[in-house]
Amino acid sequence: MKSSNYYISTLKEVPSEAELPSHRLMLKAGLIRKISAGLYTWMPIGLKVLQKVETIIREEMNKAGALELLMPTVQPAELWKESGRWEHYGKELLRLEDRHNRVFCYGPTHEEVITDIVRNEISSYKQLPVNFYQIQTKFRDEIRPRFGVMRSREFIMKDAYSFHENKDSLRETYLKMYEAYNNIFTRLGLKFRAVAADNGSIGGSGSHEFQVLAENGEDTIVYSTESDYAANIELAPSVKMQGTRQAPQTSLNKIHTPNIKTIQNLVEFLATDVKNTVKSIVVEGENDELILLLLRGDHNLNEIKAGKLEGVKDPLTFANKETIRKVFGADGGSLGPVGFKGKVYADFSLEIGNDWVVGANEDDYHYLGFNFERDAPEPEFVDIRNVVEGDISPDGKGALKLARGTEVGHIFELGSKYSKPMQANFLDKNGKTQVLEMGCYGIGVTRIVAAAIEQNYDEKGIIWTRAMAPFTVIIVPMNYHKSESVKNVSDKLYQELMSKNIDVLLDDRNERAGVLLNDSELLGIPHRITIGERGLKEDIVEYQDRSSKETTKIKLDTIVDYILEQLG
Repeated sequence: MKSSNYYISTLKEVPSEAELPSHRLMLKAGLIRKISAGLYTWMPIGLKVLQKVETIIREEMNKAGALELLMPTVQPAELWKESGRWEHYGKELLRLEDRHNRVFCYGPTHEEVITDIVRNEISSYKQLPVNFYQIQTKFRDEIRPRFGVMRSREFIMKDAYSFHENKDSLRETYLKMYEAYNNIFTRLGLKFRAVAADNGSIGGSGSHEFQVLAENGEDTIVYSTESDYAANIELAPSVKMQGTRQAPQTSLNKIHTPNIKTIQNLVEFLATDVKNTVKSIVVEGENDELILLLLRGDHNLNEIKAGKLEGVKDPLTFANKETIRKVFGADGGSLGPVGFKGKVYADFSLEIGNDWVVGANEDDYHYLGFNFERDAPEPEFVDIRNVVEGDISPDGKGALKLARGTEVGHIFELGSKYSKPMQANFLDKNGKTQVLEMGCYGIGVTRIVAAAIEQNYDEKGIIWTRAMAPFTVIIVPMNYHKSESVKNVSDKLYQELMSKNIDVLLDDRNERAGVLLNDSELLGIPHRITIGERGLKEDIVEYQDRSSKETTKIKLDTIVDYILEQLG
């Protein structure tokens, strides 16, 4: 492709709202253009990248035995009401009516539609298992769309759904999809980890996320230093403390702590170790009562774990200030278990400690020397915190380390979550009616592009992996429109590379050399050949690998072979 026949629309400046490097670079390189909050047009060069990602996804899904179809983006409300998600999904679901006042939604996902298809198409175990997939536009009405296509309202997703006669068959396909996903992200050239994950609003039992590792990733993942254990921090369990609780060494002593509202303030005021303090968090229970959650001062609450505790309101809801003051007699920052009559859960990390610092349930007062059983009833000890670096790995092998990642894929064992309420049944070998087992497998196609940039960029622009690059080679001629020798050599080299089936861009725009060179680096094309009159006098061109800052002088008559060698 020649730039004169293409459309390159790089920018010198980008909107200040672009926070992440991927957002800034996608706008600056002309991959996308914003039309409204969370809505983007994919420009020709961005679409080319997107299509390369889709091609690899299709190849691996087909290889794994999945069958492609295409479902509508607009879905009737009746299906969502059948599954029970019409109200539960929340405001992210874009609801609309047609001219006949019939209610629909713009699909954020397609579990209901595919289940309706299968219940009308599949009737016998002989037709199972089956795995359908599509690459389709989705819409989720994000309250705050941000980070460009990383968290947009409209996006492209590959979603697959499998149906089975039993859990063993479901597990077999789940493992095939796990392998297919590993193949996809490996072929795309990304550094990633597959981690155990929470199922969230999709539901079901087991699930894994595929996280592209990047410094600006929005998720925290944990992994073991000595095994293949890896999980999203939301799911990673902390290990129960070993040993027995020491006897109290001090008596309970109430002290004045004026204007102390945070653990950090408390630690500084008392000149004590944060590990001696207890953090109190109040949440709503199922029957309008309050539940007290206790953590060590240096730990953070894991809301996913807390939300699964018996008696806790679903979804997890933090108590408001007025209710807290009515029940405890104090505001947040001075709360604790002494005198509280309701349900108390305490994290494992508090089980064998003693002589804690806790709130006294009186504004500006705390207790020193607090001990469970002596000073308050023994709570129920549970895992409700985020793990931290250095914790023992849940599999007992090594310690945990933390990394940042961006979720680009998620696979679920759904079981009968959708098939049962929607009566998606089949006849088994004995002629008996059984409920279909179901799996769900998603990949954020547009998100992959942004995640890849987050992982591969420098101060000059994008650094594409070979599989995702819009072009493999870019030819940058100096004075193409003024130098006949440069033009002739550039055109000839362009044709030679094309004849070798190399995806090449000849930048024949009538621009200054600095603009052409800067754009080549901004666009992130892996291999650059620069042609100038001075070099041609010695039959030399300059080659640069985008991931390297060094240029190499190559003989003109060997450059094609050199490029082929670099491409392997």
